[in-house]
Amino acid sequence: MNKLYVVGIGPGNYEQMTIEAAQVLKDCDVIVGYTVYVDLVKEHFSDKEFLTTPMTKETERCELAFEQASSGKTTAMICSGDAGVYGMSGLILEIGQRYPNVEVSIVGGVTAALSGACVLGAPLIHDFAVISLSDLLTPMEKIEKRLECAAQADFVICLYNPSSKKRHDYLKRACDIVLKHADSNTVCGYVKNIGREGEASVILTLGELRECEVDMFTTVFIGNSQTKEVGGKMVTPRGYKNV
Repeated sequence: MNKLYVVGIGPGNYEQMTIEAAQVLKDCDVIVGYTVYVDLVKEHFSDKEFLTTPMTKETERCELAFEQASSGKTTAMICSGDAGVYGMSGLILEIGQRYPNVEVSIVGGVTAALSGACVLGAPLIHDFAVISLSDLLTPMEKIEKRLECAAQADFVICLYNPSSKKRHDYLKRACDIVLKHADSNTVCGYVKNIGREGEASVILTLGELRECEVDMFTTVFIGNSQTKEVGGKMVTPRGYKNV
């Protein structure tokens, strides 16, 4: 049976890739991915054949991977973070119905919510929601509804894709929704370029976050009513001390 792996490569740094993911990439013949992600792994797997497509060409990328696998080459489709969190595993499994001769295996990775949380401290110790502010595939009305419900329920909220050139005010809009249910002094944080060159993190208040300019390579963490700053780290207590 021909083989196609969908591999989450983590935040970008080779050392933060899972052992399973690294082994799969070592054993495969072809690595397919978005140009930026391929550049992150090329130096560590330089003997492989690399095939890329630009952003918004996800369907073509998946079909390319299946064609390579169908030809008998063990193929890996790579995704940043985890392949099942805003990644390609869902689309691969859908398209895979047209390629019964290819067996698909999903290899997990460390998503930005987890790797970014490690940089900030411990913001996700209790219940949390992960929401993408990108409205390319999801209507903004639905995104705003999810923000409203998460804020009303006092979840810690992790935001993916918080801003871009075309969506420069989306983080501010998200903060305004949360501010209807949370204090402006709520502890928040964000991490840029997780696990890559230029990694930087900031802990600040929700009011201050509203005025920040961030980009697509930033992951934002909005604390709940219990989140606090402890020794320069962002911590959401779960209540272990009270047990």
